[in-house]
Amino acid sequence: MKTIIFRYDPISPYAHLAFETWPRVMEGVPHRVRHVPVLLAGLLGHHGQRGPAEIPPKRDWTYRQVAWRAREAGVPLDMPPSHPFNPLALLRLATACSLHPAAQGGTSRYVTELLFHHVWHGGADPNDPDRLAALRERLATHMAECGHGMPSPDSPEVKQALRERTDAALAAGVFGVPSFELDGRQFWGQDALPMLRACLEGDPWFDGGAWESAARVGAGVSRSA
Repeated sequence: MKTIIFRYDPISPYAHLAFETWPRVMEGVPHRVRHVPVLLAGLLGHHGQRGPAEIPPKRDWTYRQVAWRAREAGVPLDMPPSHPFNPLALLRLATACSLHPAAQGGTSRYVTELLFHHVWHGGADPNDPDRLAALRERLATHMAECGHGMPSPDSPEVKQALRERTDAALAAGVFGVPSFELDGRQFWGQDALPMLRACLEGDPWFDGGAWESAARVGAGVSRSA
């Protein structure tokens, strides 16, 4: 059974939509998923990109589109009071839950769901101190019930692990979230899920040279910095 690496940052509404629609899109296709938290800002900074919410017209479109997609998919999605926000507290909580050996560097579906729901259900401030404290306690209790300790999210160990996983994503060619890695191939965005499913099912397109040839198109005009 093949493993898909689902790299996410809870700041992304598209990552939330991908997570929620995943079971429906991938139904009937055997696979495993490893949910790996990474810092989207680190990916964008490395590639010299701006996030969608940093470009005013694109920001408006992004929020309208995710609201539409959520409605069409029947997925709850409530915007927080302000966006983007600093997701480090949530990413460090996620990373702290993924450091035990059995986790293989990822968060369980249960933990990942708690993180996404914390941000995208109810429209509350993700960084509200009381809400963060309640989430931390719930995660610590869950990890203890599973027989695993949870290091402090503010520990050097956790901070280093998050940096390393973001660096590993960059080394693998990841430039945004949600991203999905299957057999060394990277798929980006919620709308890539049907393409990912086709690859997982063994669609011959992926082994017929089309994947490689698409990346050999010559670069044309390049804008100066």
